[in-house]
Amino acid sequence: MATKQANSAAGEARPYEPAAGTAVRRVTAGAIRRRKGHAIFPMITAYDAAFGRFAEEAGIDYILVGDSLGNVVLGYDETTPVTLEQMLHHTQAVVRGTTRAHIVADMPFGSYQVSDEDALRSAIRLIKEGGAQSVKLEGGVHEADRIRAIAASGIPVVGHIGVNPQTASLGPGYKVRTNREKLFADARAVQNAGAYAIVLEVVDPGIASEITAMLAIPTIGIGAGTDCDSQVLVLHDVLGMYPHSPSFAKRFGEIGQAATEALRAYASDVREKRFPAG
Repeated sequence: MATKQANSAAGEARPYEPAAGTAVRRVTAGAIRRRKGHAIFPMITAYDAAFGRFAEEAGIDYILVGDSLGNVVLGYDETTPVTLEQMLHHTQAVVRGTTRAHIVADMPFGSYQVSDEDALRSAIRLIKEGGAQSVKLEGGVHEADRIRAIAASGIPVVGHIGVNPQTASLGPGYKVRTNREKLFADARAVQNAGAYAIVLEVVDPGIASEITAMLAIPTIGIGAGTDCDSQVLVLHDVLGMYPHSPSFAKRFGEIGQAATEALRAYASDVREKRFPAG
């Protein structure tokens, strides 16, 4: 008991535990893969139970707990500082807020680069403790062995090529990727290693279209044109929760402005003693 309390106090992530008496029947990786060639389907990021539930209620059954939480939730300038423990914490929250959606958990920087064993160990934690149904990691040819090791263990894997946010600031930045030969090699390597889907981030739309036609697995575009099998955006960009969004994103709401106005009205009512009403 003392050890358990000490671990809890230290912020260690607790294993995912489904609610007693509930039968969880979530969309599987196989079902996602079979969507290839059919209607284009949406994917969205989520980082907590409430927005996971909102996404599911909106009919979105493919949710990414992205390490973009470093930018939009934790206040970092980039995703690199995000830890595995933080990913576990937020994945658990999204899982608890949903019942049917397939939850993909990002593998953060440092959780898979060192060795196949490290990668598999991290992936197992995201599935077993986090409650995710699959994991996603960045990189093409150079990470194929990591994908293969995880997929061979029975854990579904989503690949990610083009702009890799975890290391973008260390190299070519966020400019549109146009190296057709490299992108094709990366896409083939990810598929051949056993991934069931692949994210194409900020890839030239023409090349993304060719890759989508070439691969047998679904492509998930973000800033990669309209021809991908799926599209994903960061939740905060879709809802307009920050003043600025990437050029490839579309703001479908202005929740940030609405929140500020609501909080301003609350503060005013408190100061003027209109709340709570006597």
